[in-house]
Amino acid sequence: MFEINAIALNSIFAVIITVIVCFIISTLLPGIERKYVHARIQQRIGPPVTSPGIMAPIKFLFKENIKPSSPVPGLYKALPVICFLVVLFLFIALTPFAYAIPALASLVAIVGLLKVEEICYVLMGALSKSIMSVRMPFPDRVKGAAHLNTTRSFIEDISARRSLRMITYGSFPLYLALFAPVTQARSIFLQDIVMYQQTHGPFLFTVAGGISAVVFFIGYMIMLNEYPFSIIKAKCDVIEGPYMEYASKYRSVVFITRGFLMLTLGVLFSVLFIGIPPTVFSPTILINIFVVLVFVFMMGIFSAFTPVFTNRQLLPTILGSTLLGILAIVIGLL
Repeated sequence: MFEINAIALNSIFAVIITVIVCFIISTLLPGIERKYVHARIQQRIGPPVTSPGIMAPIKFLFKENIKPSSPVPGLYKALPVICFLVVLFLFIALTPFAYAIPALASLVAIVGLLKVEEICYVLMGALSKSIMSVRMPFPDRVKGAAHLNTTRSFIEDISARRSLRMITYGSFPLYLALFAPVTQARSIFLQDIVMYQQTHGPFLFTVAGGISAVVFFIGYMIMLNEYPFSIIKAKCDVIEGPYMEYASKYRSVVFITRGFLMLTLGVLFSVLFIGIPPTVFSPTILINIFVVLVFVFMMGIFSAFTPVFTNRQLLPTILGSTLLGILAIVIGLL
């Protein structure tokens, strides 16, 4: 009994250390993207590496908070924290110490957590009824075209509808890419997928793996709401979308969560396509970090050269990615 408790304590300690180290690394990722990718492409100096992921959240902690109009203010304020906890549990599920809990370390749990993270964007937009922190409940009337009994459309409402649209079909390619390794390992559990690749080689170096890796990268950018897939927070019309009315410590959590999600999705690729789970007690953690950085640089380069996709470009891109994902699964089965 004492030995079992000692093993459990060691596993918990290892998870905590791994989370802390990887979280610290994640705070640098937004700065790396902006400093060494966007700034270089745009031929400017760019912000310090610590600015977007460390200094900006600290700065927002000392900003004055606002109280936007919301039908459920408690839930609205809690959503950034819920997003962070979802990403935290997602990362923990990828560590080898979580394999003792099959319900957590499985693709079903991974997909479920990612869906919760997506739904939070819908709720963020739907629960805010303010415009620039000012409540505007009066009817929206345009001279010569009065719309009686119709209230103003809020920026967050538009973003919420777009988020719902992206949940419906936008992130579908990512989930196809997640299940592509199952065709080789014949299991939805992360431990089996990792063990299969450590025995037979990385799934990435197969035909099906190469195709699904491309699909995963597209889904990676969609999950991060990055250009050209930043339709839910496009600066040209909805400005910050679901995040618009968050300020002070809530916006600080938003900044922190984005960097942590960038790292977690890169680690997810390492687990499913290379077979290397994250743990600071193994030198293979360097491979996880390398994969994360590759994704950050690729996303930065791709987003720097592309504008926001409208439905005219978004739908064909997602449809083509979905077909590629299906092709990867079929090739894996054959």
